Parts: sequence; C-alpha cells; structure tokens
Amino acid sequence: MPVVDLAALSICLANRQRLLGLDVGTKTIGLAVSDTIGMTASPVETIARTKFTADAARLATIIAERKIGGLVIGLPINMDGSEGPRCQSTRQFAANLLTKLDLPMAFWDERLSTAAVERQMIEADMSRKRRAETVDKAAAAYILQGALERLRRLGMS
Repeated sequence: MPVVDLAALSICLANRQRLLGLDVGTKTIGLAVSDTIGMTASPVETIARTKFTADAARLATIIAERKIGGLVIGLPINMDGSEGPRCQSTRQFAANLLTKLDLPMAFWDERLSTAAVERQMIEADMSRKRRAETVDKAAAAYILQGALERLRRLGMS
C-alpha cells in the first residue's frame, strides 16, 4: 500500500478498523491507537528504537494484536513550513515500513505536538521522570487525535 492522503484512511474507519498513530523519533517511536469509530486516540506504548527490522517487527505485532487498518505518521515539518532532515528521516522510515507492512499510511503535520504535550504534563505537575517515560506515546496520541478531528470535520468518520 502506498502513502495516501488522510481522507483515504477514512475507509479504515468506515470498516471499523483502528488507526495507529506514530511519533517517530531518533531514539523512540511513540504509539497511539484510535477507537473503532474514530473519535479518540489513546497512548499505547513507546518503542525504544534499535534496528529497523526489530522496530518493524514490533509494529507488525501491535498492528496484528490491535487489528489496525492504517497508520498516521507524524511529520516533523519546520515552523516555516519547510521540510528538514527530520522530515526526510521520517519519510524514509515510512518508505522502509511500506516494504514490511501492507497498510495505508498518511502523514500528519506534527508541529509543536511534543511541546504541547510537555506543557500539559507540566501543568498537571507530572515529574520530569514520568514525563520522559510518557511524552512520546502522548505525542503520538496528540498527532492521531488531530488527524481524527480533521477526518470528522471532513465528514469522513
């Protein structure tokens, strides 16, 4: 399956399949999953990155266990709208993932997602250690929730 636009993922939701949100970093991959009606995104786990093959195998296991129909991958676009090295790295990760998984994928602009999640955690008086443990999967939920809300505004979920 190719990388598609977000609207194409609405077919997954129409078939009551969940979407998996990914916040791909250099050291970790934060994961979040949608409910079957496309209303809410919930943090799932953070994968500590090792080799791509191992990371892809862990993702494949989660996808099978949770009956995932498509992926929403956060794209770290620069504040000026340009794409830098992190975007290139994320796009390459997605391209590599396409060789291992047969799922539709869409990118979602993740600008400020981690900062927004960190701010919420600080406001909730969460310890620095606890924030470090949960920020990546919470950012993935933030990314996926934004995509779900966009689909709802388009009347597609």
